[in-house]
Formats: sequence, C-alpha cells, structure tokens
Amino acid sequence: MKIIVSSIFVQDQDKALEFYTETLGFIKKHDVPVGKFRWIALVSPDKQDGTELLLEPNDHPAAKEYQMKISADGIPATMFGVEDIHKEYQRLLEKGVKFTMKPTKMGENTIAVFDDTCGNLIQIIQK
Repeated sequence: MKIIVSSIFVQDQDKALEFYTETLGFIKKHDVPVGKFRWIALVSPDKQDGTELLLEPNDHPAAKEYQMKISADGIPATMFGVEDIHKEYQRLLEKGVKFTMKPTKMGENTIAVFDDTCGNLIQIIQK
C-alpha cells in the first residue's frame, strides 16, 4: 500500500491553483470538473509520477471549521520537504510569501512555516 493522493482544504480553488503552481512551483496534473468544483491535483516537478496534492474545496462546514481552527492554533495543514530551506525561504520571500516562522533548527531538522493565502499554514522542512 502507498499514498497516492493527499488533500489540503482550500478556500478558493482558482487562487490555490495559482499560488501552488506559480509561487510554490508545483505542476498541475489533473483539473477535472466535478459538479460545482474541480478535481485539481498537483505534483512535484521532480517527481511527476509521485504523490498528488489535491486542492480540496472547504465547502463542507466541518472542513471550514477544521481549517480555521488549526490555522488559528498555528498548526500547519501539511509539510513539504526542501533541499535547502534557507534558499527556499529567500525565494518565497521574494515572491511575497508571508512566513509565520523563519527557518528554525529543530534537532537535526530545520523547519519554517508560511501562509498559503488559501486558509492554511504550510510547513517546509529540510532533513
């Protein structure tokens, strides 16, 4: 068994698609209409056959509440790995990304947290 899709709730699928592709650099793999929403799945540019990130609309009241509460408590919705966290931090700052935590050493890892503009905090990690 393996993970093939992981979801993240977003407030606006179009805004999320723009942020996750143009700012973060993910590649759109699927964009299929499903009722009033879309099945939008992204992949890493260096692993296009890898795990897909689904931009899931937070239309359900429980999804909205979950997203709002974890964000308010400073809990990241997901984590992405990076090769050089300081380089990635600088690249994202230059693109206007707002960080809630600068790169911080935590044991053998370094993490940073940013706002994805779609209702989530996202953690990046360099192992």
